[in-house]
Amino acid sequence: MGWFSRRRRSKDMPSLGRSDGPLMDIDRKAVEAHLRSFVENRRGVEAYVEPATSVTPTTIVLIAWDGEWTRRAVGERKDAFALAQRLGVPVYDVNHTGYPNRMRQWNSRKRRGDA
Repeated sequence: MGWFSRRRRSKDMPSLGRSDGPLMDIDRKAVEAHLRSFVENRRGVEAYVEPATSVTPTTIVLIAWDGEWTRRAVGERKDAFALAQRLGVPVYDVNHTGYPNRMRQWNSRKRRGDA
């Protein structure tokens, strides 16, 4: 019985790339489309760039005026700042500014079922 035969990829099957970690493959068009939709459907959106860790790539968090937020992986730090500029939103480095209180408040309201 071949224990590892199921794990081998066929030569005809394309590599799917990494699905996690700092070197994961990112569908940049889908990320930008999601973030653009978030910006277009909410007021007062700001971007916060989060650094890469040993398990995640650099991410960008968009936070609306009421604290609602969304997060997506973007690859590199410069990509996050460039994306925020294309979206036309102010961008901050979360290491320097931290997260705004309205994000925490929105999370609390959501947990209670009020958001």
